[in-house]
Amino acid sequence: MKKIFISFLLVLTFGLTKFSYPENKKVEVGIDEQLGKYIPTDVSFIDESGNKVLLKDLVTEPTVFAFVYYHCPGLCTPLMSEIADVVGKLDMTPNKDYRIITLSMDERETPWDASEKKQIFFKMINGNFPGTAWRFLTGDSLNIKKTADAMGFYFERQGTQFLHTGALIFLSPKGKITRYLFPGYSQNHGYSILPFDMKMALIEASEGKATPTIARVLQYCFSYDPKAKTYMIDITRVSGAGILVLAAVFVGYLKWKPKKKLKEG
Repeated sequence: MKKIFISFLLVLTFGLTKFSYPENKKVEVGIDEQLGKYIPTDVSFIDESGNKVLLKDLVTEPTVFAFVYYHCPGLCTPLMSEIADVVGKLDMTPNKDYRIITLSMDERETPWDASEKKQIFFKMINGNFPGTAWRFLTGDSLNIKKTADAMGFYFERQGTQFLHTGALIFLSPKGKITRYLFPGYSQNHGYSILPFDMKMALIEASEGKATPTIARVLQYCFSYDPKAKTYMIDITRVSGAGILVLAAVFVGYLKWKPKKKLKEG
């Protein structure tokens, strides 16, 4: 029974992480983690003030990086709202211990769009937060794609919107990808980021230590409802995952089931 329970945990925590994106299949929309690799820091973007900036001049501290687009009707706003909430709870010093960068995946968006969003989210931060500690960038499609591909972030345009996932990507001061953090579910913003998780990821980034993602269960089980502006549990996905888990447990039981001793005579 103990072995069965262990196999159940292994399937639940590791099996589901690969369910959406099998290793032998190219990711078209989603994230293909590039842990330990370095991003191109020579690419240029435009910040919220309309100034041209290079990534190498911004990624000088442990950095939290997020791909969004500023007119996103779905998960980008909940993600940035949760970032604004969690940085107000961190016992770390912005611009010294960490920095945040959000980059629009939509090349049509302008510095004005970025500036407008920055004003909105900075009002949500609890306490004084320096403007240079969270940069809102826009850029051309070539540099956006070059950066996204290097980070294993794949998205697809659908009309005026984009099909994409949501995650925080942590970078060392040298531009090394050290961790992917997939926020959990919250009724407040749709996303939930624990200050402890953010702090540990930033500490690992400062050390240049790459840490594999353990699970994406909540991201897999919940889908965003733009009308309700929150995440709803996806019964079909959960049922499918549950069937896989039960099947794995059953196979494990048959494999490790104690064989009865044959009675003599």
